[in-house]
Amino acid sequence: MASLRRLAWMCRELAKQHVDDPDVPAAPSGADGYAEWVQIALILYRVELEKSLRETEDYLNEMPGVLAVFDLDDAPHYSSFCRWENEYRMRELRRSAEQAGWSGEAVIDASGFQRDQTSHHYRDRANYSFHSMKTTILIDVNSLAIKDVHFTTQKAWDGHIGMQVFRVPAEDLRVLSADANYSWSDLREECRSNSTRPLIKHREQTPLQKAHNARMNEDYNQRWMSETGFSQLKEDDGKKLRSRSWHGQFRELTRKCIIHNLTQAASPNSPPAPPSPDIFGRGIAVVI
Repeated sequence: MASLRRLAWMCRELAKQHVDDPDVPAAPSGADGYAEWVQIALILYRVELEKSLRETEDYLNEMPGVLAVFDLDDAPHYSSFCRWENEYRMRELRRSAEQAGWSGEAVIDASGFQRDQTSHHYRDRANYSFHSMKTTILIDVNSLAIKDVHFTTQKAWDGHIGMQVFRVPAEDLRVLSADANYSWSDLREECRSNSTRPLIKHREQTPLQKAHNARMNEDYNQRWMSETGFSQLKEDDGKKLRSRSWHGQFRELTRKCIIHNLTQAASPNSPPAPPSPDIFGRGIAVVI
């Protein structure tokens, strides 16, 4: 119970840092209304526990010590969690990355998350090609902050995905690293046109391409940091997705990335981040 209470306190304090009025009562409008900081804290707590909406409600009602941390007598109805999380926005992933510290040296990499929970009927109707969610992240090699993310359940070439992921934060990137799966001349030219150095491995089909790879090896060695980021996202069985629909899984994975960024921001070893606007915007504003 002590460790769960500590986690609850961490979520509470983190939520209070990102609201305009952290001193408002937990339920100022009675049972049907909750303070903004309570909504944020409970969403963070649910994601950390890896519980479903109904399980979270039951779990909290059995843990009065945890509820007391949030100044609540009873847990919100599971539909309240659903409503709060549906108000999230994608831009907050990028804001949370700035909160964790964004150096401008990033790497693109991809990994899969298991989708066994998905309904077979839904999968067939949606024409899914894979039983895993292919997830591509743009991650800072210094702070491990995830700036952008791309999801797909169908066949897509890594070069095209890399172009999509790069274009959103292009003006904030100084160096972009990627393995040979992203080797595409158009992507390299797009990087150079935005004053970004492309450390993208060539496929080594010619001696010249091998020479290019040899020259970039010394600066390329931090690309493995993307594996560390994926390892943190998947720890404690996080590689399995609980949502049954594609859109729910998209939200679930984006939540994981935001929680990862907030955890990095709270880490004592994280670099200081520049002042940034409230990462949760008005109300709850993190993509789910």
